[in-house]
Amino acid sequence: MSTIDEKRVYSDKGGKTEAFVAAAIGVIVVEVSDDLIGGFGVERRCAARDVAAAGGEVVVATDEDVLVSAGDGFEGTGFGPAVAVGHGDGGVLAAGEDGRVARYEAAAGDGSDGEWTDLGTAGSVRAIDGGVVAAADGVHRVAGGELRHAGLDDVRDVAGRGVPLAATGEALYALGNGWMDALRGDFRAVSSDGGDRAHAVSASGVYARTDGEWSEIEPPVDEPIVDVDYSPDATVAVTDAGTFLLDAGDGWRSQALGLDGVGGLAVR
Repeated sequence: MSTIDEKRVYSDKGGKTEAFVAAAIGVIVVEVSDDLIGGFGVERRCAARDVAAAGGEVVVATDEDVLVSAGDGFEGTGFGPAVAVGHGDGGVLAAGEDGRVARYEAAAGDGSDGEWTDLGTAGSVRAIDGGVVAAADGVHRVAGGELRHAGLDDVRDVAGRGVPLAATGEALYALGNGWMDALRGDFRAVSSDGGDRAHAVSASGVYARTDGEWSEIEPPVDEPIVDVDYSPDATVAVTDAGTFLLDAGDGWRSQALGLDGVGGLAVR
């Protein structure tokens, strides 16, 4: 079996995409190309809790700080211990263990030389995506430098790109004329690329949205899926047992990464 210290190699075809996994051992980078899973290894050793990517920038929540990388290594930002990270309202967003939500604006030319601005507090933040925050006390939205409550309760995850989606213990909701039921059930995770692709994970199954309709799918492993994200050509996912999954349209490929404490996945 491959281990995290190995570097698996495929032929150089170009068009490689990097997927970043947050895990107890640190930030793991996995190279993918078309329907191939390539090399993987530890990019930064730390206790990584969450990871997000946008515009070539990767941001990581750790038990000590928020780390930011634009491709030349991760640098600390001085936030302190963080539980969730994302992008929105013109900068990096992060949530602390106390529910504090803040925005980071980097100085020109140096991603590590910036300033945090507090936006508000939410109850036990679980996820951030596209300026939308999932928390124990509901959905919050970041806009105009403020954190505003936007309904629901017991929100486990959000997808903020495009039409916002929210995973709760009662249902998967989509924001329209208020929050509307998309699927009933105990949902744990939800992802969307802001367009046609979206996935949701419940206690009993995994669902994909096709042409606006949700249907259950069968991943190649029985391990619970923690997070889903998207490359230009494929859907990628990671399980709580550290199995990396890739589907470029011809069925799922899988690779055991040898991880535990998986907290999230992001594609740069």
